Amino acid sequence: MRVIGNIIWLIFGGAETAIEYFIASLGLMITIIGIPFGLQTLKIGIFCIWPFGSRVRPSVGQPSCLSTIMNIIWFFLGGIWIWLTHVLFGILLFITIIGIPFGKQHFKMAGLALTPFGREIVDSKTNIRHSL
Repeated sequence: MRVIGNIIWLIFGGAETAIEYFIASLGLMITIIGIPFGLQTLKIGIFCIWPFGSRVRPSVGQPSCLSTIMNIIWFFLGGIWIWLTHVLFGILLFITIIGIPFGKQHFKMAGLALTPFGREIVDSKTNIRHSL
């Protein structure tokens, strides 16, 4: 079921969303200051390609002070707008019964888009981490 969900996701907007995240990541990585933020947009872009069967969880270990500071900077520079976009799409997809699974994926991405530092993507079936 998750393979079918991911294929439908890719066809109806997942691929475009991932490409947008990858382009934003490259744009951020051009500057030295933007490299950590570019890595986080790359993480979200990878999650956008195959969201069904993956979950977001806090990274193993204690969150560092640096990740908290970076999350605050991220929140004010663009995280709030990415979060609002995913929440809006999630709400719109929840209007139809068919769109509910896709709305849930947007809500998972919204959580990651709000505070990406100190989080990792884990495959639900194998518990393999995909952190950057």
